[in-house]
Amino acid sequence: MPWVTTTPASHTPDPTPTPETSEFDDPRRPLLRALRFGTVALAVITIASLVIWGATRDLPGIWGVLIGAAIGGGFVLLTAVSVLMTSGTDAGTTGLVVLGGWLLKIIVLLVVLFLLRGMDFYDPLALLVTTVVALLVVLATEVWGVVTARVTYIN
Repeated sequence: MPWVTTTPASHTPDPTPTPETSEFDDPRRPLLRALRFGTVALAVITIASLVIWGATRDLPGIWGVLIGAAIGGGFVLLTAVSVLMTSGTDAGTTGLVVLGGWLLKIIVLLVVLFLLRGMDFYDPLALLVTTVVALLVVLATEVWGVVTARVTYIN
């Protein structure tokens, strides 16, 4: 058969050794750290707020904290999750998913706030304070996780 060629075993090139990879070679590492730090921060804020608002405002304070932590912390953490999920795609896809996620979260937030309007089972001040504190602290810890992440950088 003229189209079939064979190469003798002595002529096969030696495979070149691949360099060992380290944990710092993963480009998702900063996002994973941000997500981990943000989740821990949200848990700490939620527990501290539950203790404070539960002691001062009883069950309405607890409901306000739980709703506020879900809104404040969830808003920021879901953005990090969406960026992490699209980390293997191009920048346009990531931008589209993040923008679509923000629009969806704003719509859900408006619906939740509309449904909560006029209800009295939660404390509005506990909701407001917990939402703002969760937003700020989770965002700050995520930024800290990204900025302090050690990754391989080749110039």
